[in-house]
Amino acid sequence: VQLQASGGGLVQAGGSLRLSCAASESIFSGKTMGWYRQAPGKQRELVAVMASGGGTHYADSVKGRFTISRDYAKNTVYLQMNTLTPEDTAAYYCVSLSERRNYWGQGTQVTVSS
Repeated sequence: VQLQASGGGLVQAGGSLRLSCAASESIFSGKTMGWYRQAPGKQRELVAVMASGGGTHYADSVKGRFTISRDYAKNTVYLQMNTLTPEDTAAYYCVSLSERRNYWGQGTQVTVSS
């Protein structure tokens, strides 16, 4: 069972990044996949989730700027982040959600400079 996130980095305000999270098939297929983030001194918060059937939900703060997608052949979930602001600076975690158990990736740091 594995979730491997990548794609974080340092970007200027207004820029874009795409995060990727490769998952083991057992925790990807049929599961809701998502992204959370945690800034220093703040609680972890939901960014976006995507159900196995394609339905999505976004935090209000990222609507219109971020897009979650998934590649079912590659067992990978993506987070395209556009028009980044310093408030988006955080560690981003991918997650596999189910009633039975949630699985978390290791986190990838996104830093947006002003």
